[in-house]
Amino acid sequence: MKTFFFTLSIYFLFLNVTNAQLDDKFYYPIKEWDEMTLTNYEEISLNKDSIVLSAIFLKTKDTPKATVLYFHGASGNVTKYYELMKPLAENGYQVFMVDMEGYGKSSGKPIHLNIAEDAQFFFNYMVNREEVKNTKVIIFGASMGTQIATKIARNNQDKISALILDGTISSFTDIAVYYSKEEEKKFVQYYVSPYSAKEDIKFIENTPKLFVHSNEDEQVPIEQGKLVYENAKEPKEFWIYKGEHIEAMILFTKEFVEKIDNLIKK
Repeated sequence: MKTFFFTLSIYFLFLNVTNAQLDDKFYYPIKEWDEMTLTNYEEISLNKDSIVLSAIFLKTKDTPKATVLYFHGASGNVTKYYELMKPLAENGYQVFMVDMEGYGKSSGKPIHLNIAEDAQFFFNYMVNREEVKNTKVIIFGASMGTQIATKIARNNQDKISALILDGTISSFTDIAVYYSKEEEKKFVQYYVSPYSAKEDIKFIENTPKLFVHSNEDEQVPIEQGKLVYENAKEPKEFWIYKGEHIEAMILFTKEFVEKIDNLIKK
């Protein structure tokens, strides 16, 4: 499972931190798709100006409990993460999994502002699909995806019912500092991104929020997740489990699904 997850060795990339564009150092897209053991899903391809955005839509047999929009981590593409969302489709949720620019079958290049535009573009498309109208919408971000998930939740509060953040990164700057050598941290801390979960979460008012983090996480320290949680308004829950980074859905499927069921009842 480690190959699915966020495995930055970012410190050496910030030796020239004063140079302008470092956004792309946070993203590690893979074009090749893995074989998926799925039958009930749809591939989606959308044209956004000159960019093609790709996604998969995991469907459920029954009337959906809710619609989940899932933003995955820094490396790979949707085929590296579908096993994490498959249990939701098997338990009554329909799930849209998006590959941002440069990932999988999506064209373009991933940088922070492009990712933000892509996410909003796809959100707008999703909520207007017939299968989604009149369903509750959950925004779900994992690892690096927690940054854009929180931003999209903040900007669309009137259209969503819940926010889930799994392996939460507090900000692009904070994770860069975490992976930097001690002598480089004083330079890296001045890197500023256009949005961050620890700030955006402050503006999300009444949306129920579920934070999930392992106390054994070696990829993203649990302190970052706790910081975002502390900045969040009620209603909110912080669920700590034992395992690797963003592995809760695999290790504790039943409990995770039950928590999501309860989340949309609030």
